Amino acid sequence: MWKEDEIAVEATGNTRLFYDAVVERVKRVVVVNPSQFKVISLSVKKTDRNDAELLALYLEKGLLPEVRMKERKQRDLSRLAQTRDLLVKQRSALKAKINNLLSAEGINLKRESLSSNKALERVLTLPLSPLMRAELHVLVAQIRSLNGSIAELEEMIEEEGPKLASHENLMSIKGIGPVSAAVLLSVIGDIRDFSDPGKLAAYLGLVPRIQNSNETERSGRITKQGNKLARTALVQCALIAKRYSSYLQQFYQRIQRRRGGGKANIALARKFMGVIYHTLKNNWVFEDFPNFVLAS
Repeated sequence: MWKEDEIAVEATGNTRLFYDAVVERVKRVVVVNPSQFKVISLSVKKTDRNDAELLALYLEKGLLPEVRMKERKQRDLSRLAQTRDLLVKQRSALKAKINNLLSAEGINLKRESLSSNKALERVLTLPLSPLMRAELHVLVAQIRSLNGSIAELEEMIEEEGPKLASHENLMSIKGIGPVSAAVLLSVIGDIRDFSDPGKLAAYLGLVPRIQNSNETERSGRITKQGNKLARTALVQCALIAKRYSSYLQQFYQRIQRRRGGGKANIALARKFMGVIYHTLKNNWVFEDFPNFVLAS
């Protein structure tokens, strides 16, 4: 391999290992998104040699859909956040199971009633059959175990998050907490990869699907491409931020009146994403976010 060489490789489970081994030895390594590059998957002649020739041809023409390769710290934090999200979903499923069991016995709990250790302990004292109490003991034990694991992961994320570039910038935006800041930065990576907010919105799947038919153009639901965890964090942070920002609150209410709460949530997330984009692009740190006052 030589410094003037360019390499194209399809994204697979061990592509990162290959990428790290060769990236410093060549001019450029292009990691190709196979779901967007259908030329190979739809090829009549399926051989490694033919696939390589097709990759080389489209690489030369600059037509390959490229996967962004992020820094190690960003990848590690993204993985931690995904594991945390998996455990949170498992915990929610177990809580739903408990609610369903008790509901069948005529005991209706509030949604947030299983959020504390005290509440879980109270569930175990309910007058139920021995078999159901045994089942609840198992479910409660699993929830407690998940609580500990989730807390451990969150502690790691909060400890490592500040080591990411621009962490201080995002944390100065009221509504973004340490875990959400780490999630968003690990997914966004280098903001310079996006020439404008629209490019970042498309990357996060926050743009509507466009359907063209002759002279008719229709906008549908958002594409939901990209990282679902980052989209969820963005929506949650935006909903919190509007409590402090009259600008975001008024924007949300205007959309809500016209199009309903669901559309307003997405529109607010898109607007909030624009604030994040310009904050990262311009290296802003807010002294007073609700009033858009920058630290001196």
